[in-house]
Amino acid sequence: MAHLIRQYTLEPGAVEIEYMEQYFDEFRRKKTAQEIIERLNGREHLILIALAPAQDDVDHMVPVAFKVGHELQSSETDPKLRDLVERLSTCVCFTGRKVFYGWIGGTRKEWRGRGHYRALTEQQEEWAERRGFHELVVKTKNRFYPMRATLDHMHFDVVKFEPHAYDNGESKVYMSKKLLPSMIDEHKTMRTVEEAA
Repeated sequence: MAHLIRQYTLEPGAVEIEYMEQYFDEFRRKKTAQEIIERLNGREHLILIALAPAQDDVDHMVPVAFKVGHELQSSETDPKLRDLVERLSTCVCFTGRKVFYGWIGGTRKEWRGRGHYRALTEQQEEWAERRGFHELVVKTKNRFYPMRATLDHMHFDVVKFEPHAYDNGESKVYMSKKLLPSMIDEHKTMRTVEEAA
């Protein structure tokens, strides 16, 4: 199966992501376009959306999955990002290296299990490696088993686990992958990437 992926610039991409997140019941707090713009503005970032035929009209393409990521630096001033860097400081080296953070993403329920998330992750890896990033880091929750399984198959390592006080499904899992030119040869998905109009 060939995957169609669109790469968005900041403002149109932020609006699309805000729209897409409405389809995800498991996201307790949805991101607004303004939040996305504020987070990504002024830093290297990537907004990708996978398209697939609509269930009731195969000639109509609809957004089915997305991934948003950005550069993460040791000198972050935003409180959330500063906290993230601090949590990663024992397992990710920032000194003299570019680290890419896979911030948010997901696949709509009706299209899960068809490789969209993997295709987006492979595209994100390729983009980041070509721009000189050394490592890709992801933070997720223990309960997102299908996502964790995909990352495991793609050789992401668990670098940190933070147990939740009373709900292990809410425990935080930090995963990381070193970005090397040779990894692109290991990619399995067929992808067509186009710039969004």
